[in-house]
Amino acid sequence: MSMVFCRGCAKEISSLAVACPQCGAPQAQVSQQAFTAPNAGAAQGNPYVEVLKKYAVFTGRASRREYWMFILINLGVAIVLGVIDAVLGAKGILSNLYSLAVLLPSIAAAIRRMHDTDRSGWWILLPIVNIVFLAQDSTPGVNRFGPNPKGIN
Repeated sequence: MSMVFCRGCAKEISSLAVACPQCGAPQAQVSQQAFTAPNAGAAQGNPYVEVLKKYAVFTGRASRREYWMFILINLGVAIVLGVIDAVLGAKGILSNLYSLAVLLPSIAAAIRRMHDTDRSGWWILLPIVNIVFLAQDSTPGVNRFGPNPKGIN
C-alpha cells in the first residue's frame, strides 16, 4: 500500500483513502494515466490569461513561466494604469481597482507556484524565502499537488 499526502491537512494517508481520517477532506481519485500523458498539464497560450482563467484556483501547480510572466505583465499593466491615473488626475482610482481585481489571482498563482516546488502555499507568507522558492524549478514528475505543468515525468 502506498502513501500520499492529504489534500486538506497534508498528513500522510493511504493512497486508497476516499477521505482523510484526520480532517475528513475528500481525496481525488486520479488515474495514473493522466500523470503519464505527454504534456499532461502544460499551459497553452498567454500566461496572464491562463492565471486569470484560474481566478481563485488554489489547487494544482503553476509553472515558473506561467507565474513570472503573469507577474511581469501585471507589473506592466499596473504601470500603464498609474500613468493614465496621473494624466487624468484620477488619484490612483484605476490602478487601485486593478490591483484589487488581480489580488486573488496573484495569491492563487503564488500558491500554485509553491505547489510546483512541492511546498505548502503557506510559504508565500515568509518574505525573501518565498522569492527563492518561487524562482526554483519544478519538482520533476508527479508530486502531492498533481502532475508537472511542464508535462515532464
